[in-house]
Amino acid sequence: MKMQLYKARHYEKSENGAVKCTLCPNGCVIVDGETGKCLVRKNLNGELFAEGYGRITSIALDPIEKKPLRMFCPGSMILSVGSYGCSFNCSFCQNYRISQEKTVFKEVSPRQLVDIALDAKCEGNIGIAFTYNEPLTAFEYVYDCAKLARSSGLKTVLVTNGYITKEPMSELLPYIDAMNIDLKAFTNDYYRKLCGGSLEPVKETIALCAKSCHVEVTTLVIPGLNDSENEIGEISSFLASLSPDIPLHLSRHHPDFHMTEPAPITRERLFSLADIARHHLKNVFCGNC
Repeated sequence: MKMQLYKARHYEKSENGAVKCTLCPNGCVIVDGETGKCLVRKNLNGELFAEGYGRITSIALDPIEKKPLRMFCPGSMILSVGSYGCSFNCSFCQNYRISQEKTVFKEVSPRQLVDIALDAKCEGNIGIAFTYNEPLTAFEYVYDCAKLARSSGLKTVLVTNGYITKEPMSELLPYIDAMNIDLKAFTNDYYRKLCGGSLEPVKETIALCAKSCHVEVTTLVIPGLNDSENEIGEISSFLASLSPDIPLHLSRHHPDFHMTEPAPITRERLFSLADIARHHLKNVFCGNC
């Protein structure tokens, strides 16, 4: 049975039947019949709806280290689910087939998803990880699932770009156990040109969430763009100012989507940058090596 159309939260009515979405810093003004940049929040007759509610494109039972989370329930498995859509349009996105376009999906209610997660406990599953595309674009679904998961004894994990305004993030945080947040670079120019966003809201999300749940941070290192020793030093120094215990993952990119070059950073260079980050942070990991 097709799921009922779900009314979105966090928006304002605008002129001539348009609405302004206030979920993320994009602040899309959406006219009737259209969706925002994320592809999943749609204006219907002057009201905003969460069109992507319950639309699952990907589901798998993964080791939690793949999120990546290295210091949260190590050795466990977690049910990983994704939908479609994203608040960014990163030139190097490795999941662009679900982040930048609508694709085939299956409708799964919060109750159904939690039941699937509970059935997988016998395989070591500890909960649900919202990942693969940007989960916070499906705020209402994630909120409903996380609340139900908490009451069912399951943990909830977010793998996110952190591009969300403070009010909705604060509403969701009480039901979130762990997050991996992308800190893609430490310049606004990088965020603007390569991601279609801005840096400061991501920093604010990391600072807010690190006070409330387990947070790990990932920086995808791309040669010539965000791999300077100074930039890695700034990233690690910023995280250390919040807590030197925040784990940082420095991961090698591979050419994809609109960015067919440069080639991935060498392992030796990545290890050298990790040593710089360790001047500030206790736990630095190298990924995609």
